[in-house]
Amino acid sequence: MRSRSMGALLAAALVCAAGGASAQDRAAFGAAMDAFASRAMQRVEAAPGLAVAVVDQDGLVHAAGFGVADVATGAAVTTDTRFYIASATKSFTALSLAAMARRGEVDLDAPLADWAPPSGVPADIAARITLTDLLSHRSGVDNDPIAFRVAYSGDWTPEVLGRLTAETRPRATPYGQFVYANAGYNLATVLSERRWGRDWRDMVEDEVLTPLGMSATTARIDAARASGAVVAAGHFGRIPGQPERSPLQKTDATMQSAGGLISTANDMAIWLEAQINDGRVAGRQVLPAGLVASTHVSQVAQEATFGPYVRTGYGLGWQVGRYGDDVLIHHFGNFSGSRAHVSFMPERRLGVAVMVNEDAFASDLADVVANYAYDWFAGLPDIDTVYDARLDTLIAERDRRRTGIAGAVEARAKRARTLSLPNAAYVGDYVNPAYGSLAIRETGDRLSVAIGVQQAVADYLTEPEGLRVELTPFRGEGVVFKLDADGRPASLVYQDAVFVRN
Repeated sequence: MRSRSMGALLAAALVCAAGGASAQDRAAFGAAMDAFASRAMQRVEAAPGLAVAVVDQDGLVHAAGFGVADVATGAAVTTDTRFYIASATKSFTALSLAAMARRGEVDLDAPLADWAPPSGVPADIAARITLTDLLSHRSGVDNDPIAFRVAYSGDWTPEVLGRLTAETRPRATPYGQFVYANAGYNLATVLSERRWGRDWRDMVEDEVLTPLGMSATTARIDAARASGAVVAAGHFGRIPGQPERSPLQKTDATMQSAGGLISTANDMAIWLEAQINDGRVAGRQVLPAGLVASTHVSQVAQEATFGPYVRTGYGLGWQVGRYGDDVLIHHFGNFSGSRAHVSFMPERRLGVAVMVNEDAFASDLADVVANYAYDWFAGLPDIDTVYDARLDTLIAERDRRRTGIAGAVEARAKRARTLSLPNAAYVGDYVNPAYGSLAIRETGDRLSVAIGVQQAVADYLTEPEGLRVELTPFRGEGVVFKLDADGRPASLVYQDAVFVRN
């Protein structure tokens, strides 16, 4: 594909200044994006599928799908394919609570103790922190058991989560300091469900998805699959040219308020149009004026970079920062083979969503495709030459990761067994009141570890009586057994918590 002419570059610059794209420029961009995304997918080859949507103040500029949603079925990605958007869910959850606050049903800045009694949260914490604190990651507290159960193991009931609010603990970092974590959102919605009897899924549907007409976006991933909808599966591009399905796929039990929606390119276009136009979609004020914009206001400062993005603050479910010289409101997300990029430039009134069903070896592909859209409309000279070089960088990083993983796997395979007893001696169920029940089983000549929906065959730690397990792919964790006075496994330590043999 040839670089854009100077006339086209000047036209694009004028379009950006005016805040909308002409029909001619929309068509030119669509052809350019399709050519680049196709080339990127082919060159990177680690990601099976990708969907993209680009919008401006007037609505959809271009949407397209590339590749396959699932290597097991070969289903093609279209603009109606549902991808897991992971932590980009936070902006939906936060907007839902902000909508309730707008109607006076809750005060985002009131201490938990004022609106959620009895919260179960330790009294000194409940008297101090607010929903705004929790939604902007400035609360200074965490709750690992709740975050673990709802996002990873899936082993929970509303009653269990209600009991676990008592596990809320202060962080080492102080109140008011930005520390990104899922637990704030999880705690906010556990408490709101107890207060109003409406779980976060219903809340998001009622307050956001239904009004906006985002009918393909849902937290109910099991029902979506059962309905016959094409739902992209998570994958890993570990083996050149052979993406593998992730062994850990999302289920209803692990779709949670900090990361629990699937969506399509078409629906994400609606979402971004609503962000750019402060709740207006297709010329109609769907959400109250000022509501959407209020979630973009930074509530806490930060100084961070994420790839080419500078982050200066965090609002209600949105990262606040810059891409180059432009303000960029954004949120990304990834989990076990899925990656999402959702962003918009409020001053240029341009937004991009990119969803990819791979996150370990080509996760930056989503950002590169999104940046191509922003730079195309900014009139970047020689854009194809620039972006071919960026693909070269991405490919080099992919190869570095592949080499590193292969080397680590080979090294672990050479580790000596560090268990002092036969495998059968360790088999059993080990229980922790906060984290649940962890099962150790024999799988051939090895041991496997399972907790909730997570299960994996373990290898060995160098530490005595230790196993290394990847219940979440590519994230190794230790399981260390403790022997009693008779030399029998009586407990184990996992997640820095003690699990006692049942």
